[in-house]
Amino acid sequence: MENKDLINKIESLLKRRAFVYPSSEIYGGFGSVYDFGPMGCELKNNIKNLWRKNIKGQIIDLDLENHGTDVVEIDSGILMSPKIWEASGHLSAGFADKLVECKKCHKRFKGDDIAKKCPECQGDLSDPKQFNLMMKTFIGPVQDSASEAYLRAETCQGIYVNFKNVLDTWRLKIPFGISQIGKSFRNEITPGNFIFRMREFEQMEMQWFFDPESKKTPDQWFDEWKEKRLNWYIALGIKKENLKIIEIGEEDRAHYAKRQADIMYNFPFGWKEIEGIHNRGDWDLSNHAKHSGQDLQVARDDSKEKYFPHVIETSVGVERSMFAFLCEAYSENQEGEVNFNLHKNLAPVKVAVLPLVKNKEEIVSLAKNIFSDIKTKTDYNVYYDDSGSVGRRYRRQDEIGTPYCITIDYESLNDNKATIRDRISGKQDRVEINKIKEYLDNNLK
Repeated sequence: MENKDLINKIESLLKRRAFVYPSSEIYGGFGSVYDFGPMGCELKNNIKNLWRKNIKGQIIDLDLENHGTDVVEIDSGILMSPKIWEASGHLSAGFADKLVECKKCHKRFKGDDIAKKCPECQGDLSDPKQFNLMMKTFIGPVQDSASEAYLRAETCQGIYVNFKNVLDTWRLKIPFGISQIGKSFRNEITPGNFIFRMREFEQMEMQWFFDPESKKTPDQWFDEWKEKRLNWYIALGIKKENLKIIEIGEEDRAHYAKRQADIMYNFPFGWKEIEGIHNRGDWDLSNHAKHSGQDLQVARDDSKEKYFPHVIETSVGVERSMFAFLCEAYSENQEGEVNFNLHKNLAPVKVAVLPLVKNKEEIVSLAKNIFSDIKTKTDYNVYYDDSGSVGRRYRRQDEIGTPYCITIDYESLNDNKATIRDRISGKQDRVEINKIKEYLDNNLK
C-alpha cells in the first residue's frame, strides 16, 4: 500500500536539506523536472563513482592485452544522427506508450496505468493511441523535417555506434565492456512519484560484449552480471528483503531482449524497477551495421570467421537508485527526529567539525585548524558548523547522513583531544587531534 505520508516527509526533507529542488520553482515549477542541490549533487556523484568502481572492478575474464581492464568508459553526444534512432527502433511503435484522453476534462493519461474512467473527473476515456516517447528538436536555423533531431532516450546507443571506434583505437579484445553515464530524455505521459519517473534523468549503462560461442554461455554471462549488480545494492546498505529480481517473460520483455531481468526495490509506493539487465544478443550491432553499411563484426580467435558480438546490458537510473538509497536510509525516532542512515560511502558529507561554542577564540581556532587539516590532507567532504547548540547541530548532520562529527570543547584546550561521534552507533571516542586523520582513514576507507 502506498505510504503518501512518508513520501511527502522525504520530499520535504530533501528540499530543506539541499538534496532536491523543484525545477524553475521561482516561476511556478516545471512539471516532473527536478534540480539537485549541494547535498543531492554530492550523493549523485558518490553513486556514480561507486558504480564506476563496481563496474570496472568486476574483472570477469581479464586479458592483459586489454590494457589491464575489461570495462572502459566513453561520453557520447546527447544529440546524434536521427538515423541511429531509426536503426534502434526508437522511432517505431516499439518505443511508444498508449495514450488516452478524457472526453470530459481532456486530460491525458498513460493507458496502461488507469482503469476505464478518468481518475480526475470519472469521465469516459478515448481509445488508446500510440505516443512516441522521443523528445524532438531541430538543428540549424530552419525548423523543417530535414533539420529534425532528437534528444537521446538512452545512453547505450552511443556505445553501440562507437563500438568499432573503441575496439580499434584502444586495441581491445572480446570480451570487454563499454560504460557510459549521462543524461537521457523521455517525453513521459504521466511522470511521477517524485524523482522516480522524470522526463530528464541520468543513466548509468554498461554493455558487455562477448562471443556467444565462448566457454561461457550467454545465460552464464547474464546470470553472473545479474548477481553482481544485485549485490552492489546490498553492499551499499539496502536490505535483501527490500530487493528482488523479476525475470520478464517473452511476451512482456523489450523487443531486443533474449532475456530480461528487473531489479526491484520496495518503495513507499510499491515494488518498482531500479535496474534492468538484458541479454540483447546481437540485435544492436547487427541493426546498426545494416542501416549504416559499416562492418561491425569481429574476427573469432584471429581467424577469418567473423561474427557480431553479443551484449549483456546493465542499465541503472541514477535518480531511481538515489531515491531507493534515501528511502532505505530514512528513519525517525520516538521524538520524530530524522536520521538518514546512509552507507558511509554514499554519505554526501563524511565529517562535520563542530566547535562547542563560537565565542571562545581558542576553541574556534582549534576547530578551524582541524577543519582545514581534514580538507587539505584528505579527500573527505568536510563541513564546518558553529550555529546553535551542539545537539541541534548533531540533528542537522543526522538528517544528511554524516557518519562522523568532531566536537572541540574546553577540555580539548588541555588534553589536545576531540570527541568523535559515530552517527550509526552513537558511540563517542576521545581522540588525540594529531590522530584524527588516522581515525577517519580507519573508519571511512
